[in-house]
Amino acid sequence: MQNTPLPPRQHNFTQRSHRPWRRWLLVLLALLLIGGGVYGFRAWHAAKNTFSKTYHAAGVKPNDAALTSGKPFAILLLGTDTGALGRHDVGRTDTMIVATINPSKQTAKLTSIPRDTLVNVWGSQQDAEKINAAYPLYGANATIKTVEHLVNIPIRYYVLLNMGGLKKMINAVGGVTVDPLLTFHYEQANVTKGVKIHLNGASALAYSRMRDDDPRGDYGRQARQRQIIKALVLKEAGIGSLARYQSVLDSLTNNLQTNLTFNDLMWLRTKDGHTSRHIESQTLQGENATINGIDYQIAPQNEIEQVSKSLRNALNLSTTTTFQTDAIQPAGF
Repeated sequence: MQNTPLPPRQHNFTQRSHRPWRRWLLVLLALLLIGGGVYGFRAWHAAKNTFSKTYHAAGVKPNDAALTSGKPFAILLLGTDTGALGRHDVGRTDTMIVATINPSKQTAKLTSIPRDTLVNVWGSQQDAEKINAAYPLYGANATIKTVEHLVNIPIRYYVLLNMGGLKKMINAVGGVTVDPLLTFHYEQANVTKGVKIHLNGASALAYSRMRDDDPRGDYGRQARQRQIIKALVLKEAGIGSLARYQSVLDSLTNNLQTNLTFNDLMWLRTKDGHTSRHIESQTLQGENATINGIDYQIAPQNEIEQVSKSLRNALNLSTTTTFQTDAIQPAGF
């Protein structure tokens, strides 16, 4: 086994952000596409019809009373690598983000879980796996349970968007403009660091997917994913016609699933303004390891405990609880 520590955290943990991270969350929930009454009843009816098709309980038991009571809650945001590039299988969740929202404190926290984190998948009798294998092997409920046991918090909601949905959404708003974080050529993306470029759905997808040529690896890719989502939100806010609004809604059909109901989404939409200036982001920081020729991220126990304490504090839960994480920590970590 070989292992290589990652670079310093660069203050990722509990870094206060004044950027619109809350809007990033709302894009993944598609909340901004519902709202504001811009197009009145017709748009509201179209949104309700779309989200009635995205509802999938998937065996996940929600807690609607807690959601609407103003108590803190957590949502697991998942992005799968299907729906584009000729991929039509279930797909691994290459993007995994725990969003904790505390309405009374008017705060929110987004915690990224590296896709290669080595864990015991909940309910599995097999050997340890990368955490992004939980969804294609055992479904949304097992994925939620695995993350719950990883960081010791309750999660009652999930939102899943595939690559095809992101690609179609970007095309529906006419593409996005980004300021590339590094220079590279990958599939349809040919970008130069610091030189702004307009990307269509395919090139934006390629820009957000490249990993091998990024010195930060998957962490760099996560940063570019956030950049694309931010650009998408800014572009989406300028939708100027009902036809384009409907096109965006159409991009979600068959590409988004969640156990949040339309009424839940509407309630969350009303809370947007209260938390948009009090958002924090963090990443469960692991270490590189190669085991039997396969690359993994190993999350050290002290890192898991630090992230768990942060999340439990955001949810108004005891931070002194001890727990057995599902993360695998081979000798030497």
